Amino acid sequence: MPSFMKLAATALAVAAPLVSAQTYSDCNPMKQSCPANPGLAQSDAHFDFTQSSALDQFKITGGSVPTGADGAVFTINKEGDAPTITSKFYFFYGELAIVMKTSAGQGIVSSAFLQSDDLDEIDWEAIGTRTDAVETNYFGKGDTTTYDRETWPAVADPHNTFHTYTIKWTEESVVWLVDGAVVRTLNYNDAQGGSRFPQTPMNIRIGIWAGGAPTNAPGTIEWAGGPTDYSKGPYSMYIKSIDVKNYNPAESYLWTDRSGSSASIKFTGSDAVKPGTTSTTSTTTSDATTSSSTKTSTTTTKSVPTTTEISTSVSTTLATKTSSSVESTVVPSTTASSSSTATATTSPSQTTGSGSGSSTIPPSDTGSSTSASSSPTFNAAATVAASYLGPVSLLGLVTALLQL
Repeated sequence: MPSFMKLAATALAVAAPLVSAQTYSDCNPMKQSCPANPGLAQSDAHFDFTQSSALDQFKITGGSVPTGADGAVFTINKEGDAPTITSKFYFFYGELAIVMKTSAGQGIVSSAFLQSDDLDEIDWEAIGTRTDAVETNYFGKGDTTTYDRETWPAVADPHNTFHTYTIKWTEESVVWLVDGAVVRTLNYNDAQGGSRFPQTPMNIRIGIWAGGAPTNAPGTIEWAGGPTDYSKGPYSMYIKSIDVKNYNPAESYLWTDRSGSSASIKFTGSDAVKPGTTSTTSTTTSDATTSSSTKTSTTTTKSVPTTTEISTSVSTTLATKTSSSVESTVVPSTTASSSSTATATTSPSQTTGSGSGSSTIPPSDTGSSTSASSSPTFNAAATVAASYLGPVSLLGLVTALLQL
């Protein structure tokens, strides 16, 4: 009789493509000592992508990104194309407003999202075959044990019309808005009691990719709207401008331990915010109403050593389902949340490379493909791909039994 370990190994080998649907980080501070994140030292920044100079604060991490009258242009001409930009700076709580026109096309995905080094993430994604909606999503600490976090708010004609897609991110909530109207609110406690709430410095990542590439998993292709026909291209998305409000300006953000908690972040090299304190002005908005209330809070972080290498590891038990409630109740400050943060149970891909769009896996942090025959994989795509895990793994087990 075949051994259990051999059967398990066979099932894991069959399911391997699903594991790759992880966000990517060059250096995860919850796992090792990492350099401080370069910060944004001003409270407000505007990037006009009708001017090429707007790209000065961004790295083109995949393909080419020309600028023109409609802004920065991200184009897929052939299999393997995935032009992407990543901001050279991070910010820590604030607002991101992107004026964007997404791409049409079966299997084409337009992505604009925030991501931190420990794989916290807040997403906008548009599918080329969806003419009436875009996706919102989030991830905390790279946790992909569930895929029930996305919503699809209505957006009129996103492939032919510029809309302003905004994320308002505070220590209490994440609010998604389209053209100034609230389409979703995530409160701190809704994200597994805060343990999966995005709460660490993030940079901006924008790109286009072919979820319908033939090299992708069947679930990814289905989620993206079907196989991509490159002969019907080119496929282009446009970014006209980006505005950033940084609630905690600093020249850098230093991770002082491996908890992944907002309270563990120390601000350095800035007169705007002294190390050890966080001055945050935030607007808390509810899905149920368009009214807003402004709240100013001052949070004092704990005294910390100067090194990033601390052996403390904070973890909690992972819940198996994320609450989808959108209560507008203000939740406790994350200064008390270090005990509720958790170390991700699924390791990110450690291949060298880049990511574009809701959490890519390809090498080099760009979302670009390593060759013309490969294509990036994103967390959001795994929403559908996850449903294949059961039958695919079972098929692997049956195949192993038949071969033995």
